[in-house]
Amino acid sequence: MINKMNAQNLGFGSAYLIESDNDPIEIHTLSVLVDNEPGVLARVIGLFSGRGYNIESLTVSETETEQRLSRITVVTCGTPHVIRQIHHQLERIVPVHRVVDLHVRARELKQDGPIERELALIKVVAEGADRVEALRLAEAFRAEVIDATVNHFVFEVTGKSSKLDQFIAVMRPLGLAEVCRTGIAAMNRGPNRM
Repeated sequence: MINKMNAQNLGFGSAYLIESDNDPIEIHTLSVLVDNEPGVLARVIGLFSGRGYNIESLTVSETETEQRLSRITVVTCGTPHVIRQIHHQLERIVPVHRVVDLHVRARELKQDGPIERELALIKVVAEGADRVEALRLAEAFRAEVIDATVNHFVFEVTGKSSKLDQFIAVMRPLGLAEVCRTGIAAMNRGPNRM
């Protein structure tokens, strides 16, 4: 016998309660404190890929050497229901010590949002007027030249992802050759720890 809730979902082809398609897609930054041991990152990433969740950005590094803990920063998107689901599923992974949704925490603290920064290395191959323009624009974006020859530059740019996107866009017509981005590092404002 089909219960009432399952009967309502038969039109969707699923026996499970399905969220409304009208829910807005939100981007959230999750900070995950884990044991620094082999296979932990693969388990965290496996959770995303196994359930079809997308990762917009991913960074990971050991942050507490004495305790052998690493911090994984994952930027993902989905409906509020999907974000809560990801959060709860991450908490169930054994080597995970803590999961914090930095956007939710910022709202709780009545802040605009977490501090988010990214670094990019951007190679531009240009000569003549394009070379001069690339240098001028790099100065405006506070990009640092970390490698140069007579026909190319490698710039280092740090800031919000939107700033990096803009810098890449203005370099594209001047001879953009290659881009390498680190992914987002993020934390909440104020004295409180994760």
